[in-house]
Amino acid sequence: MRILIAEDERDLNQLIKKRLKDSGYSVDACFDGEEVFEYLLCAEYDALILDIMMPKKDGIRVLRELRNEGNTVPVLLLTARDSIGDRVTGLDAGADDYLIKPFAFEELLARLRVLLRKPVTEKSNVLRVADLSVYLDTRRVFRGKKEIQLSSKEYALLHYMMQNAGIVLNRDKLEQHVWDYDFSGGSNVIDVYIRYLRKKIDEGYDKKLIHTVRGHGYVLKDAEP
Repeated sequence: MRILIAEDERDLNQLIKKRLKDSGYSVDACFDGEEVFEYLLCAEYDALILDIMMPKKDGIRVLRELRNEGNTVPVLLLTARDSIGDRVTGLDAGADDYLIKPFAFEELLARLRVLLRKPVTEKSNVLRVADLSVYLDTRRVFRGKKEIQLSSKEYALLHYMMQNAGIVLNRDKLEQHVWDYDFSGGSNVIDVYIRYLRKKIDEGYDKKLIHTVRGHGYVLKDAEP
């Protein structure tokens, strides 16, 4: 999953970025409200962590403009303001959640997991396609009763495909959601990681779950294309 952080306190910005990367997310970071729009024009994000007090455009103004444009990216507001009025203002502007500084990183992760659950497909903490299960809170993956060990990027790619089960995803869309601007790998990175996932998830099973749709991309589903 790809996250954008907008936080003008550079030390905190980089700390959050590092901790999220260590937790398996792809992360980009910016430092003022105007930069948020520049990043959103260039990539598709699964969530935005938005500080309220920022230069050029504050977080509330950024949020209102995003919602007025019809952008529905899930937004977690960060702020040192803890009054009820401040929280109401943020939520009324279109925030999905609100976290007060200082905060425990474990709470930030938990709130992100909630934001990243899609309302229809992720009502629980488990994603399932056929006998493949992904447990979101623990990041454990099972095919039947067999646990599958995945790297952070393999897990991120599988998570996104499971969220969009039955939908054909092209390489650009997969890359945008799993890798950030710091990535310096080759142009065939998606094909490489799809091979890794197939080896771990489909090899040895009669029913294959990851399918190639020639000329379009890949789809994870319960039936042959």
